[in-house]
Order: sequence, then structure tokens, then C-alpha cells
Amino acid sequence: MSTPVTNRHEFVLYFDVMNGNPNGDPDAGNMPRLDPETNKGLVSDVALKRKVRNYVALASDNRIYMTEGSTLNLLHKEAWAAVMPEITDKFNILPKDRQKARELTAWMCANFWDVRTFGAVMSTGVNAGQVRGPVQFTFARSVEAILPLEISITRMAATTEKDAEDKHGRTMGRKHIVPYGLYRAHGFVSAPLASDETKGTGFSEDDLELLWQALGNMFDHDRSAARGEMATRKLVVFRHESALGNAQAQSLFERVQTWRMYQGERRKVGDPNTDNWPPARHWTDYDVTIDREGLPTGVEVIER
Repeated sequence: MSTPVTNRHEFVLYFDVMNGNPNGDPDAGNMPRLDPETNKGLVSDVALKRKVRNYVALASDNRIYMTEGSTLNLLHKEAWAAVMPEITDKFNILPKDRQKARELTAWMCANFWDVRTFGAVMSTGVNAGQVRGPVQFTFARSVEAILPLEISITRMAATTEKDAEDKHGRTMGRKHIVPYGLYRAHGFVSAPLASDETKGTGFSEDDLELLWQALGNMFDHDRSAARGEMATRKLVVFRHESALGNAQAQSLFERVQTWRMYQGERRKVGDPNTDNWPPARHWTDYDVTIDREGLPTGVEVIER
């Protein structure tokens, strides 16, 4: 494994969806998540992390802690067996020896990519401690209001022999889609939480490169009937010279602006003069610009 990350990073991620449901809400009949006051679409940070985890599991030999069907306590017991094989019970209490307790969480960080990346609460009966991860995402929000549609669908195949006797019998269903939406999310990479001797997870430069790869390619391996056409469109990374950073994150995010395009004309998203423009239906209906003028000393912009 390469050396832990020692530079702070922030990033802006753009991705879009076409005729799909980017993140259904189970409490609302699986409708696309929505901010009811603005009608802008939402995708949870948890959903984005899930896609990153899935890509890392496919593209590398790294183990993933949060996987479908995994039993977390069995993974915690692996850490106890590696650090303190003499212990055979009372796994629910961390060792009084702080060094041994740190070794438990350090083992989990070293062996599971998502633990050293996103952190984890590992006190679910078999206690392996808690880890605060250096990488965090915000909710993604669509840059303009979306209009979710509810589409009727049918199934011609019969479920039972009795159903098959009905020549006109078919099963009706519903499917929620967004005709088109461009979403923007922000992310943060804390160098101290990666490299600090006591709090750091060991999140390394190799791990960081794998994260960038995952953000760029995660939708290519997440196809489903609900998410057939989703794609990362742009990733803008701000790299700081120092561990604590050389500028406020928000001031850097504000340098990344989204514009609407129509027949060669460009206007900022939300400009009332675009109200009579047709709705966006493709990435080319937008433009993203980065203000590099007067960039704070010690901050580098990387487009991926």
C-alpha cells in the first residue's frame, strides 16, 4: 500500500440520468427523491457510496466491509482473532488496553477499503470500535427542477396456470422515471483523518486514485431496469498543498458554475430568461465552467 494521503481535497461531481430513477424513496412508493420546496431531485450520499463500493469490489482486490448479505460481526471477529487470538468471549467490550483497542480498528482499516475510506461504526455486538473516515459526500441535487413521471407497464407472462387460462389476462404495474436530470454532488477528503498517527485510517494515495476511478466509472457497472442510462459527466478536484487546506471549501465550490445552453446561447442556470427554453434532455444542454482567476495560493484544479 502506498503512503497515506497528506493533502486535503474537495471535489465537485456531475452525473446525469435519462429515463431512469436515480434513487428511489421507499417511503414514497420508490418515487425519485425530491426536494418538495424546489422540485429539485435528490440522490443520497449513501446511494453514491454504495456505487463506489460496488465498483471498487469489481475493479480491485480490496475487501469491502459493507456488502449485501455480509455478517458484520463475523468480520469483527476476524479482527479479534488477528489481534488477540487468546480472547474467546466478551467481544462486546473493547480492550482496556488502548493500544490493543487501536490495533482492532487499525486491522479493520487495513483490511477493508471502505472502512479506511468512509469510516464505520463497528460496535454491533462484537465491538471493533469506531472509525471516522476521511472521505465524505453530500447529497446530490439536480441543477434544475425535475418532473418525475409514473409510467404504466404490463407483464404478459402468467404467474399461475389459472392466470394462463385467461387469454386477456395481464399484470399491470408502475414505474417511476425522470426524463432527464443533471445532478451535482460535493465531496471532501480530509488528510488528517487519513494520515494522523492516532486518528488516521491509512487512506492512501492508491486508495485516492481508486476513488477517482470509481467516481468516473461507477454507473457503468450499476445498470438496471430503473437506471439504464446514468453516467458521470464531470469531476472537478481541488487539491491543496497542505493537510489542513489553503482555502475554504465553499469558496472553491462557488468557482464551479453550471450554465444552460440553447441554440448557441448560454445563460446561468436559474436565469428567468430561460423559462421559455425547452427542457434539458441531454448533457449538451448544459455547460460547466471553472473560474481559475485569482485561485488561492496552494490550490490546484484537476479536471477528470
